[in-house]
Amino acid sequence: MASIFSKIIAKEIPCYKIGETENCFAFLDVSPLSKGHTLVIPKKEVDYIFDLDDNILSELTLFAKKVAKAIEKVIPCKKVGVAVIGLQVPHAHIHLVPLQNEGDLNFSKEKVTLSKEEFQDIAEKIASNL
Repeated sequence: MASIFSKIIAKEIPCYKIGETENCFAFLDVSPLSKGHTLVIPKKEVDYIFDLDDNILSELTLFAKKVAKAIEKVIPCKKVGVAVIGLQVPHAHIHLVPLQNEGDLNFSKEKVTLSKEEFQDIAEKIASNL
């Protein structure tokens, strides 16, 4: 059965898309730790990031770097934090989270609530800087 991320790539489930390459896809997390929290995923559904082909893992990492730089241009933050956890969705993914402090990368904290318009605005601004 396809993961929720594979369904997003296939446009079966809507998302706030940031950008994509031939092998990678980036979109806003709908349950964000902070404004601009973005997920970067390989288009090929592989559960564990370190099971990815080396070329795809390299491309994913370089694409995540470009997305992080675009986030920094839009969201005021000290840095963009990176987390690879991958326990909730069986599809490799990188979390890019704008940080003001280390606590901003705590996945057990209360999530930020944003309106559809806020998500769209953030996604468009990050995408335009990609």
